[in-house]
Amino acid sequence: MALLSKKDTKLILDPLTDDNPITIQVLGICSALAITAQLKPSIVMAVSVIFVMGAGNVIISLLRNVIPSKIRIIVQLIVVATLVIIVDQVLKAFAYELSKELSVFIGLIITNCIIMGRFEAFALANAPWRSFLDGIGNALGYGVILIIVGFFRELLGSGTLFGFQVLGNPITKTGLYAIGYENNGFMVLPPMALIVVGIIIWVQRSKNPALFEEN
Repeated sequence: MALLSKKDTKLILDPLTDDNPITIQVLGICSALAITAQLKPSIVMAVSVIFVMGAGNVIISLLRNVIPSKIRIIVQLIVVATLVIIVDQVLKAFAYELSKELSVFIGLIITNCIIMGRFEAFALANAPWRSFLDGIGNALGYGVILIIVGFFRELLGSGTLFGFQVLGNPITKTGLYAIGYENNGFMVLPPMALIVVGIIIWVQRSKNPALFEEN
């Protein structure tokens, strides 16, 4: 018996492409604007959301039959806040400088509408295994966009990846800088994240006419 059925596989693959939470559902844009000026924080945020959403969906699914409907939002906030605190403490213990760089944005995972949306739309109505797959799938879809945006913003804005110079030295004019290349300072500004996301949306929809919205 296969570990993943076709329906289970769709839970993971669909958010990566035709049902991406950022480019299709247009959720979680704030963090895409805030922390994608460099690749490293983009990856850390992606991994953090994968943990929070995967574990959170399982917990909410396990509790779905005992949570009173009137306080379900409060319970969901408590669950996600607890998981975010765990992430924050792990970062402070093992990557303190990075935790300072991300600072308040890790805490804002609590209010990430993707997470609360999946709790409401899926985890409250499905078993733990499928809820876990749904959480991982949507978190991966979110994380892939963050990493793509962070890659291009850091590369074109600073000429680096993970802080290492990959295009040459802009001061001593080596590499591409020797032939007149200059970093695009606008790429490290928050509005450019929105433009990069817009380009990804355009590319994605141009390849799939089914995603076009009729007026």
